[in-house]
Amino acid sequence: MTEEVVTFEKHTYGGDCLGRLSDGRAVFVPFIIPGETAKIRLVEEKKRFARGEIVEILEPSPERITPKCPHFFVPPTNGEKTVSCGGCHHQHISYEYQLRFKADVLRDQLERIGKLEDPPVQATAPSAQPWNYRNHLQFHITPDGQLGFQAPRAQAITAIKECHLPEAAIDHLWPQLDIESIPGLDRVGIRRGANDDLMVVLESSDPQPVGLDVDMPLSMVHLGPGGSIVMAGDDHIVIEVAERIFRVSAASFFNANTAMADMMVAHLLDNLSLTKNITLIDAYCGVGLFSAFLAPHVDRLIGIEASPNASEDFAINLDEFEHVEIYEAPVEDVLPALDIRPNVIVVDPPRSGLIREALDGILSLAPQTLVYISGDPATLARDAKRLTNGGYQLQQVTPFDLFPQTYHINSISFWEKVE
Repeated sequence: MTEEVVTFEKHTYGGDCLGRLSDGRAVFVPFIIPGETAKIRLVEEKKRFARGEIVEILEPSPERITPKCPHFFVPPTNGEKTVSCGGCHHQHISYEYQLRFKADVLRDQLERIGKLEDPPVQATAPSAQPWNYRNHLQFHITPDGQLGFQAPRAQAITAIKECHLPEAAIDHLWPQLDIESIPGLDRVGIRRGANDDLMVVLESSDPQPVGLDVDMPLSMVHLGPGGSIVMAGDDHIVIEVAERIFRVSAASFFNANTAMADMMVAHLLDNLSLTKNITLIDAYCGVGLFSAFLAPHVDRLIGIEASPNASEDFAINLDEFEHVEIYEAPVEDVLPALDIRPNVIVVDPPRSGLIREALDGILSLAPQTLVYISGDPATLARDAKRLTNGGYQLQQVTPFDLFPQTYHINSISFWEKVE
């Protein structure tokens, strides 16, 4: 395979760094820092770009640090090939620099894809802990029954012996799981709730629950084609955010960084002007994380959530509010059918962003204020272009580092309708 020496220019979303080959094509290589010169080997070639892997770092960046985890990629010194487990992407970069370039990547996406000129990107809000921050970790299973992760663009699953991302209670539990002889088991998830309560979630393609021996008091739920089956303990876990308790079922989504959830809630309340005559829609509301804190400040709150499990959790978590209602249906079905004029719409879509019908529904309802909580700067930028064309102006966008050591960039942006 072709090898070249390249000096790299900038980070791109997805964990790679961009450089230029001798023929002018862009080349994308992971585990590189802008300004570094490296010998690389091309592993994929297209007409306009290529992908490569590191053979040797020739001129390292001063921001390069020693990775904390032995499973993380270490640049080869003798030409041998090394493999990362795929759980992290930036352990080789100082945390302060991670925060800076994530804001730069978000700005670049909004400019290039969203066609926004000089977008008002704020400094990245740092995670309270750059390590051991996850309240939920999900493992793939190797063919011989070991827990591991699957790297991007890789088929194989790398078994791991240690991980520095989960909270302490999860980190104590996962090495004890014995899953050697469980056919049909696809993934294993572990969640930590209040008081260090633990839940193991077994995701299987087999409708029959699988067995798993753990000598610890915890909840265990099997998620299969037949739905949820409680094997031990409860069907949900309790998570505390900003001194408020949330019920979260095994199949429901919840923010994996509890401390950052606190910070995001505070950011919403600080930047939204809410009064008792406001109607607010919380689309993709999940179990009600944001609705629970917004509801006391508005006249009417409407949640929209497609997941039956999350909708049930929402109803329980916000049961105290008589002015809150929920539609259990896809957002793209509900928004066009609503015969109201909301003052504020908050959207928290999956990383794939807003599908066209959902965005059309937002533009049709024409709220004065739109809050977009994003898990992917590329899809945010795509949707930003349509929002701008639909008469909305971006007031500010703040990246939140929910997932230190990874390429993921979450953000909260505020949009106002321009008359």
